[in-house]
Amino acid sequence: MEFWLDLNEEQQDLREWVHGFAASVIRPAAAEWDEREETPWPVLQEAAKIGLYGFEFLVNTWSDTSGLSLPVANEELFWGDGGIGMAISGTSLAVAAIYGSGTPEQLVEWVPQCFGDAADPKVAAFCSTEPEAGSDVASMRSRAVYDEASDEWVLTGQKAYATNGGIANVHVVTASVDPSLGARGQAAFVVPPGTKGLAGTRKLKKLGLRASHTADVFLDDVRVPGSCLLGGKEALDQRLARAREARDRPREGQRRSGQAAMRTFELSRPAVGAQAIGIARAAYEYALDYAKTRVQFGRPIIENQAVAFALADMRTEIDAARLLVWRAAWMGRADRPFDAGEGSMSKLKAGEVAVAVTEKAVQILGGAGYLRDHPVERMYRDAKIYTIFEGTSEIQRLVIARAISGVQIR
Repeated sequence: MEFWLDLNEEQQDLREWVHGFAASVIRPAAAEWDEREETPWPVLQEAAKIGLYGFEFLVNTWSDTSGLSLPVANEELFWGDGGIGMAISGTSLAVAAIYGSGTPEQLVEWVPQCFGDAADPKVAAFCSTEPEAGSDVASMRSRAVYDEASDEWVLTGQKAYATNGGIANVHVVTASVDPSLGARGQAAFVVPPGTKGLAGTRKLKKLGLRASHTADVFLDDVRVPGSCLLGGKEALDQRLARAREARDRPREGQRRSGQAAMRTFELSRPAVGAQAIGIARAAYEYALDYAKTRVQFGRPIIENQAVAFALADMRTEIDAARLLVWRAAWMGRADRPFDAGEGSMSKLKAGEVAVAVTEKAVQILGGAGYLRDHPVERMYRDAKIYTIFEGTSEIQRLVIARAISGVQIR
């Protein structure tokens, strides 16, 4: 069996296309929208005009059987800017939930409404995290109760840290249908535009990714039609019945559920890791160029071994993280089992590399790196979230440790 690391022609074209947009449109706008802390609608519209923002783009990248197109595109997008990159890619979280759990009919109905069109772009929000249920998904308090008389689901609760929360055209909300089953008793629902009772009243002020809107979302007796349950009620009833049966055989049920949950999360983590790599690479490249031109004591600072070695380490760590991301993306697309938590490995490494590299970039620039006159200050702030969201570094290590040991480590 052949093995190679070269991107094929289509993947190279994709990388150059996204890189061109990032260089010509995203980067010139990055500082402004970071300062404004607002969704960069004009940039989203430009992305929609060229086909970079829309369901077709996600379909085309996902159809790559190597699994590499999405991480390649994400790296270039976030090389442009982390905040604007998240503003463009945030909708994909809700789309992924609809694609993963919904019926073909639900996919056709709701995905176009997530994006809108080039004339009037929209965004979507995936609302899962709660104030008391972040990494502990089984502790979710939001509830979904079925009203058989009206064929409606009634949603109540609070969601935290929702990307595009409150400003989204479509919200996808997870809620517990049977709390006794923990994470296995949960389901996902589409909340259509204009539905009463949903409000994103508190926009959150963040350290980084400030061009991406984040808010808490409140659900006050939100009524949605029965057709908004992703996957449909018959499939949910069957799944709940299997979960209740598994509950009566705890060891077998927990083992099977754990494997399914791990695979779901593992599949999404390489794409997030690629975002972190893009930010890290941007900081490294800026620091490298600066070190070549910044003169101290009569010579460019890159001629100092300490600076040169730091840059060598930065490049090495970025390349190592990228290889882990590509491996995990390929494994997920090829349906290979994550026996050692390879998806978590990729996100763990990429997130921690992004923090370390952007910090070192600030250090290489010295006092200049601490000023907003240089983008490494913003990149440093943007990078930190990658050791926190989509599973903290501690959770990634827990997943890996459980996978390699077979022990339910706590």
